Amino acid sequence: MAILIVLSGLFSASEAAYFYLQRQDLRFLASGNASQRMAARLMEQPDRLLSAILFWNLVINMIYFTISARVGMQLEEQDGGWGVLFAFVSLFLVIFFSEMFPKSFAVLRSRSYAGLVAFPLAMAVRCVDPLLPILRFINLFLKRLLFPRITPEPDLEMSDIERAVELSTQDAQLDPHEYRMLRNIVSLSQLRADEWMRPRRQFVTFQAPVTIEDLKEKFPPSGFVLVTHRGSEEIQYSIDADDLIEFKPGYSQMGKRLVTIPWCASVADVYEKLRATQRQVANVVNEHGETIGIITIDDIADAVFVDAPSRTRRITDEPPIQLLEDGVWHVMGLATLKRLEKQLQVVLPETRSVTIQGVLQEVLQALPKTGDHCQWGPLEMDVIEAAERGRCRVEVKIRDQQTPDSRHDGARGPTS
Repeated sequence: MAILIVLSGLFSASEAAYFYLQRQDLRFLASGNASQRMAARLMEQPDRLLSAILFWNLVINMIYFTISARVGMQLEEQDGGWGVLFAFVSLFLVIFFSEMFPKSFAVLRSRSYAGLVAFPLAMAVRCVDPLLPILRFINLFLKRLLFPRITPEPDLEMSDIERAVELSTQDAQLDPHEYRMLRNIVSLSQLRADEWMRPRRQFVTFQAPVTIEDLKEKFPPSGFVLVTHRGSEEIQYSIDADDLIEFKPGYSQMGKRLVTIPWCASVADVYEKLRATQRQVANVVNEHGETIGIITIDDIADAVFVDAPSRTRRITDEPPIQLLEDGVWHVMGLATLKRLEKQLQVVLPETRSVTIQGVLQEVLQALPKTGDHCQWGPLEMDVIEAAERGRCRVEVKIRDQQTPDSRHDGARGPTS
């Protein structure tokens, strides 16, 4: 019975330790010794691992209580008082030494414990593998037998989630910053990648190999060293600039490949892919497969934790929309149409462009230059500053009256 208590405690502690591991713990184990790498591989199939742990724990506990019952019955036949006492002591021992103490210890030492028991646990999992199809079939059969009419719930709309956030925080003690952060998290699924990316001309790339001297000449504003091969403009790898600076002279560091995502993906999808692949930079491509921008994990954090997140402010350190006087604004070319429509409280025409600079290119059918004037929907726009293929600043006014001829629906060209 003592051996069974030890084995039961081993599997109970393994369940607690492995499923308490955080993502950074798994990254540490994956780059450790052989036993630690085995622990990381076991967590690649958590359902398989959990099924094996629960199976062996159940078998061991059944054997333990069978022996306990037989011994208790024999003591009961000899002396009635000892049988009941033995049953209570046996139950206490298995609860404390097989559940409470092992799990508490394993949670405190989850990383070291996971590596310690990786090999015996892998053997136990492999022994159960032939039984897993049968267990899955029994589980599915019982679900169909006991709950035959359960159907999946429909997907929630964004308006439902926003309403749930509002209702759940009415009675909660949340400060305004916490509430805005919740709203920002919800809005990630509505924010498109091309609305939040750093455009192609707003970040710098380096040709391999990259040295510390290269960073001294032009430090990457994105915080990541984006490496291209010689003779190519396509980004191949990314390296955290801080990690590269902290490296000792003479050492080298391998970059990580970027995650490639389409321009129309949501920022929430970008974050999920970065998290799943353990990457920090995503490469945004257009319909032709060409790189049009990047999104870093820091950019997504900015979208969540900043009270009023703005791509323009993040890239150029300037406000995207600035009120000059009643009915007149200065708008940066990178300002998104969603923000402009919300802040000016107007209804803008439909267009595939994302920014005010894209609209200018559609209406003017050319790159905007200083002094250009145009009308678009309810807006009257004057370009007051423009750099060649770079950022521009526009003075925007709301016209008092609209005529049918003045409403421009926007060209159907590619997204800027």
